Amino acid sequence: MKITFHGAARTVTGSKHLITLSNNKKILLDCGLFQGMGNETDTLNRDFGFDPAEVDYVILSHAHIDHCGLIPKLVKDGYGGSVYGTPATVDLAAIMLEDSGNIQEMDVAFENKRRELQGRDYLQPLYTVADALACMNRFIKVQYNTWTQIDEDVEFCFTDAGHLIGSAAVHLRLKENGKTVRLTFSGDVGRYRDLLLKSPEPFDQADYIILESTYGNSLHDHVVSTADMLHDWVVKTCVEKKGKLIIPAFSVGRTQEILYHLNHLELENRLPDLEYFVDSPLSSKATQLIKSYTHYFNKRIQKVLLSDKDPFAFKGLKFTKSVEDSKMLNYYNRPCVIISASGMAEAGRIKHHISNNIENSRNTILMTGYCEPHSLGARLLKKPGEVRIFGQEHQVNAEIGEIRSMSAHGDYEDMLQFLACQDPRGVKEIFLVHGEYDVQLGWQKRLRKAGFEATIPERHQEMGLRLD
Repeated sequence: MKITFHGAARTVTGSKHLITLSNNKKILLDCGLFQGMGNETDTLNRDFGFDPAEVDYVILSHAHIDHCGLIPKLVKDGYGGSVYGTPATVDLAAIMLEDSGNIQEMDVAFENKRRELQGRDYLQPLYTVADALACMNRFIKVQYNTWTQIDEDVEFCFTDAGHLIGSAAVHLRLKENGKTVRLTFSGDVGRYRDLLLKSPEPFDQADYIILESTYGNSLHDHVVSTADMLHDWVVKTCVEKKGKLIIPAFSVGRTQEILYHLNHLELENRLPDLEYFVDSPLSSKATQLIKSYTHYFNKRIQKVLLSDKDPFAFKGLKFTKSVEDSKMLNYYNRPCVIISASGMAEAGRIKHHISNNIENSRNTILMTGYCEPHSLGARLLKKPGEVRIFGQEHQVNAEIGEIRSMSAHGDYEDMLQFLACQDPRGVKEIFLVHGEYDVQLGWQKRLRKAGFEATIPERHQEMGLRLD
């Protein structure tokens, strides 16, 4: 039995981990897009490192694009099996993948215009909207805490990972030569004091653990209220400077968290009287879908729902619907807040908003989540004098801000708490994924102090799993 790490290996995005049994049966954990990797991104996404036709099963931890975004291409390139996910994950993946297909088509169309002028060959999108829609008939919904037998050698169970509505840690029992290997894939581990979601659940003893590392060397700020920080940025930018507050935010999870905080400010009569635009069709769809899964929210939000039926709505909130609506925001000359995807500012409408507003010193670009080092968001956080967007240089006159407390990933204390249900003596190996290499080195040292043996695999590296 072996496992090969084809993505999110010494980097954060592109989650793909392929388990191969001795009878050549193959189980793929996640099939995500690489994002924010600069010029390498497209090449990385076009080469899986394995033959999709040889994969027997796909088990999906959650619906973020860096975990599910290559499933349409996997199916298009020959995968013929099922994709297992929690009910919320499957429903979210449907809208996420359709949107991603649309982005693939638009990005390639934009690039091909330049290629035509340069006399270069056209590119083809990784997949289309039609490919995204076609792959959804492969998805099978599986409830949390239910062991599901796929075949005589493979069974799995989902437990709540607390990272996103529907997110799960995946627990496998793999039989080989009369012995059973217990393997856990953490997916993305959430926070134990999350604003909306339940805490990550404990799980049965594992022999091997594939563990994320995003914030393996840092602690989140729990002292300052995120609502207070949002309030301060709105007041500073929109009230005092009469500018626009541009907030890149992931459509699923982060956008709803921001809306909840703004709703909270309204309930406290502290929300400035402005217009607040959510300029992302995907964010609009996701917000509506998430409202149908309120039973996944934590006890505190359940209490809020008793008096506030819609914790994501408030005075002044508007969801744009069309491309024309989005473009009209360029001519909106009053102070406002614009929340748009993607969170790394690497694709989607947010990139246009930044391009159109970054040279005005009254405006602010406010980052609210993790950014890959090569992404536009990460480049902005370095506060450069100039930045290239859509092939053009822009003076960075707008203020660049950051709220670090909004991450949906647990810090190292959260992840150690996630592992607290495990006897380190029973865990043969932890494989660290989904993190930058320097962060993983620090996380590896902490885990070793806690009694765990941890390895940091490279992309496409194959590791054997002992059956003893």
